[in-house]
Amino acid sequence: MDLVFGLLQSAGHRNLTVDAGSDLRHAGGTGLRVGLEHPYDTARAIGIVSLRDRALCASAGNRRAWGEGLHHILDAATGKPVSKVAATWALAADAMTADGLATALFFTDPARLAEEFAFDYVRMFSDGRATFSDAMAGVLFS
Repeated sequence: MDLVFGLLQSAGHRNLTVDAGSDLRHAGGTGLRVGLEHPYDTARAIGIVSLRDRALCASAGNRRAWGEGLHHILDAATGKPVSKVAATWALAADAMTADGLATALFFTDPARLAEEFAFDYVRMFSDGRATFSDAMAGVLFS
């Protein structure tokens, strides 16, 4: 996605959004309001994020699933799909970073990731609880 984004900017486009499913990268103009899809009900959102001049990437166990409790986010220690975290969203300067962080949030404490990366996040657990960075306060519906 970042490559396509770079090509469009190189071609002179300044106000643009590249959409790759659950991943977005935006620049210029008016920002976007993006719904955070509920991982257990795709017709609902758990909140709305404002996206402007950044990338937003999401990851969830309800995508790329092939059976009850079986999905693409695997814990390397157990070889089994992650079950504690249901979905994550990460905002970063580029899509590659945001995408990596969205996956890392399934396994790593956000404070540890913040030691190395500049990003904002929402992380929803399978019991319905959510944690988020300070900049994301207020984006979740109560």
